[in-house]
Amino acid sequence: MDRIPNSQLIEKDIPSRRAGWSKIEIFALTYNGYTQWGSFKKCREVAKQGINLYKGKKELTQSLTDLRTCLFFEARRWKHYEENPTKKGMEYVHILVEAIRVRVLAKEIG
Repeated sequence: MDRIPNSQLIEKDIPSRRAGWSKIEIFALTYNGYTQWGSFKKCREVAKQGINLYKGKKELTQSLTDLRTCLFFEARRWKHYEENPTKKGMEYVHILVEAIRVRVLAKEIG
């Protein structure tokens, strides 16, 4: 799948609530967090904020850009591990996907 800028992202581009990793990974890579933030380090910082909110059982209140960065980083992380996400990893990934869906439906593009 090609890159999809936030301004062109529509709900049908987003995997279903029950989508498996292979579909979510393809969607995650329609965005490039490294390019967005200009470095691996900054991309990782944004992704870490999402993980910290999730682990703290707080609502993911980040922007669409930040949420897509988090999902992109998860795709890269699991590719690096050469594994599919664990059950806990998939819980987080599904929460990210649903938070992205909420932003898209609200027509938030930032």
